[in-house]
Amino acid sequence: MSEILEICQKAKASCAELLNLSASTKNEILRAVASEILACKEEIKAANLIDLENGEKSGLSAALLDRLKLSDSRIEAMAQGVLELANFPDAIGEILDGWRHKNGMQISKIRVPLGVIGIIYESRPNVTIDAAALALKSSNAVILRGSANAISSNKFLVNLFNRVADKFSLSKNAVQLITNTDRNAVSEMIKMHEFIDVLIPRGGKNLKEFIIQNATIPVIETGAGVCHIYVDESANLNEAIEIIKNAKTQRPSTCNSVECVLLHEKIADEILPSLIAKLDNVELRLDRNLYENFGGFSNVRLASKEDFGEEFLDLVLAVKSVQGTSEAISYINSHSSGHSDSILSQNYENIEKFLNAVDSAVVYANASTRFSDGGEFGFGGEIGISTQKLHARGPMGVKELTTVKYVVRGNGQIR
Repeated sequence: MSEILEICQKAKASCAELLNLSASTKNEILRAVASEILACKEEIKAANLIDLENGEKSGLSAALLDRLKLSDSRIEAMAQGVLELANFPDAIGEILDGWRHKNGMQISKIRVPLGVIGIIYESRPNVTIDAAALALKSSNAVILRGSANAISSNKFLVNLFNRVADKFSLSKNAVQLITNTDRNAVSEMIKMHEFIDVLIPRGGKNLKEFIIQNATIPVIETGAGVCHIYVDESANLNEAIEIIKNAKTQRPSTCNSVECVLLHEKIADEILPSLIAKLDNVELRLDRNLYENFGGFSNVRLASKEDFGEEFLDLVLAVKSVQGTSEAISYINSHSSGHSDSILSQNYENIEKFLNAVDSAVVYANASTRFSDGGEFGFGGEIGISTQKLHARGPMGVKELTTVKYVVRGNGQIR
């Protein structure tokens, strides 16, 4: 029997146990995990340092190393997210609707787990804890397959979670890590439709395309973040510069950082000098119209056609001029990945037009795209940010990891 098949069989078998786990026990486990994360901060960083050193040796970019790094603040944020999740109401068994059939049967629509969730992700080891905690809270089994770059961190974190859960007699089969980092392990995993109910890939474009094209399991697409900010002619320009700076530089390696800024042509010449100066550590790739006037700055380059629609995940920003809100909307809908897009404007009509017409999971008015995050939305973390429209869209918290079933109570009715 292969390792993958054995893991999948064990995960499926653990689903019945998870269904019988009380809400209070799940919350006790999560609180204990949060405490253990803080208590083991130095050990977590030591395991993570092995990955960082290996990443440097293998030539990982600064952006990928940043995604990989677990600092004190990130470890504390992991623990805080788990603790917040423990304090949420339990979603499983929630009655969403109910009615009486004309023949007297009582029909109820209730929330239930998805079953076994397979998560395939790259670099960010905090996903390991987020996914395990969200899966437990929603009574799902989870199979984790992280990248080779984060294998030391992921092993430590899964062992930590299971070590704590074992004290509450929870089977370690509820949270399992595939330690085989060979690509063939992914190829085998994504065809285990008999055991895995849904796949959630979190990573680069190539990974997602491979899974979508080859999986025999339903897939929820997440994370590709070609995010835009449109600066309208009525925008507060000083505020706009600060929002763009935050959206690009606060953590450029994340999927909710801005990758392209659209400037209304009437304010482009006014805002660009300040924007270029404020983003002095960012390479700005300007379209030809803008480059003609601003190409002399040291951090400015002429954009190529491929730069528009690109997810840089780095200190690189494409900038383009547009004639107005309608063109901005049209451009975003044809170049965005459907993740998060924002308008900066003081014009109510333009704001509402943008919010209604931009076809993305999250749309903003006068705010940074960096808020597209399960923690920021009050979900206590996320399993990913869905950019598709079926089942779930946007940050996926506990409720997005559930489905429904109908319970019908009768007393002898026949049709």
